[in-house]
Amino acid sequence: MTAEASIAPALSYGRLIPVTVHFDDLDALGMLHNARYPLLVERAWTEFWQANGVRFDGDWASAGDACNVVRELLIGYETPVTRTGAYAVHLWLERLGATGLTYGFRLCSADGATTYARGTRVLVRLDASTLRPTPWSDAFRAAGRALLRPAH
Repeated sequence: MTAEASIAPALSYGRLIPVTVHFDDLDALGMLHNARYPLLVERAWTEFWQANGVRFDGDWASAGDACNVVRELLIGYETPVTRTGAYAVHLWLERLGATGLTYGFRLCSADGATTYARGTRVLVRLDASTLRPTPWSDAFRAAGRALLRPAH
């Protein structure tokens, strides 16, 4: 465990969203499969935004801020997850731009104290008809500001 992980930074910025690791998430060695980490992060991200009124119901034309794409995903694996059960994803925003954002994440223990993986993901909001970048709504930006990580 790193010194940073022992501080449990999830308590000082961002949100800690509970997730569950199931038996079928583990690989043949009994560790969380590398492809499941981003999936758990995606589920946490979706839960946060749905709680803030942003959701995709199958219609891109009315999806609003949910009409976005991943431009980049970076992830580093620190400590293997070797058991099923309760964990959490710590989410925060590193940058909130006019049409894009960069969020940070950690897959961690349920209390946020132990980090298993960390990374960043860049999203771009798209206009559903042109598939070109378009600005986030004011409501989205307001909810996003609550996730901004304080400057160091």
